[in-house]
Amino acid sequence: ARNIAKAWLLVLALAGLFALVGWLIDGVRGLTIFVFCALLLAAGAYWTFDRVVLGMIGARELPLGEAPLLHSTVERLAARAGIVKPRLYLIPDGLPIAAATGRGARSSAVAMSTGCVAACTPAELEGLLAHEIAHVRLHDVQVQTAAVVAGAVLLETSRIGGWFERALLFVLGPIAAACVHLLVSPKREFAADRYAATLCDSPHGLADALLGRARAGTLAVWLA
Repeated sequence: ARNIAKAWLLVLALAGLFALVGWLIDGVRGLTIFVFCALLLAAGAYWTFDRVVLGMIGARELPLGEAPLLHSTVERLAARAGIVKPRLYLIPDGLPIAAATGRGARSSAVAMSTGCVAACTPAELEGLLAHEIAHVRLHDVQVQTAAVVAGAVLLETSRIGGWFERALLFVLGPIAAACVHLLVSPKREFAADRYAATLCDSPHGLADALLGRARAGTLAVWLA
């Protein structure tokens, strides 16, 4: 319920911002036009944000014949969670990355990097997939997808600054980070872990996978 409320608050905030701009430009007439455009934008985003996110990370859909074990695992976990089987995507990246996106339990996608597929054991892969499917089942993906796209748009906006690009990045960077921080709560990650443990045959694979990802993230920060 809280995630659904956040999604509606995003729509209302967008409509309010557009309404303010329309009112400043052309009074009530401009307000009406801009609010209508905001609602159209929100509807279009709802149907396309998942593809935008998958395109941003360079993911490609994984055919059934290329990874039958992963597909069967996703199908089994989705059945246990009571959702439609998510589409499975592969991210061409050596780092351990897993993500979920989509419009909800009836239309979603799960993406895993080549690093995860190559380095994780079958039990760890099951744990990671269960974690992402838990995000779908708990209605986290709508808010998380919107947060990621909003943050990326703000960062890309700084590229049009020309001489002021660094100044724009200095201003918009913290705003983008704040958007992601406000909309993606650590509590939701813990809730997804807890729910994922009930989906797996054994929670130990999930624990080992999360520990491995934490170590990889620490190593990447240290190398940077």
